Amino acid sequence: MRVQSCLVALVISAVFHGSAPLLAQSRSQAQKPPPPGPVLVLETVKGTIEIETYPGDAPRTVARIVELVKKNFYNGLRFHRIEKHLVQVGDPASRDMSREAYWGRTGSGKSIGVAEITKRRRHVAGAVAMAHAGDPKFADSQFYITKRAVPELDGKYTVFGRVIRGSDVVAKLEKADILKRASVKP
Repeated sequence: MRVQSCLVALVISAVFHGSAPLLAQSRSQAQKPPPPGPVLVLETVKGTIEIETYPGDAPRTVARIVELVKKNFYNGLRFHRIEKHLVQVGDPASRDMSREAYWGRTGSGKSIGVAEITKRRRHVAGAVAMAHAGDPKFADSQFYITKRAVPELDGKYTVFGRVIRGSDVVAKLEKADILKRASVKP
């Protein structure tokens, strides 16, 4: 009984002495999405695209993509899939025009190994997500950028970033356009 009285007194004191707003503030901070991570820069033949990443929501995915960028994996690849709603890149076979019929079937050879799908990240215009052939944990190096909101993809693919500059460039990309250079912004 005495413990309950003390708790009631503490709550009343907090309300009257201004601590309640701090409690509300800390609750609202806990609900905010984690801060963005490294920015990826894609220099294409049509212009430059900048992508902020979400390592707080997809740590292994972001780490793997950053690793591939730093190894120059994406340099010289072609955008092998262009749809009304997205553009896709990340297949090393796309360097060879004679293998165009096979584009979209290969990757780096090392899957991420986990599906980091969250309800917080949606397929809005400019979302960047991992492509896969049926199971998100086997996503490898191919990723896509949405040109418009595609809510039917939510919950099926790991959204690991979003375009912060260059949406106009994404809209101009055509099949076989080259990703000249990918880098991580310092």
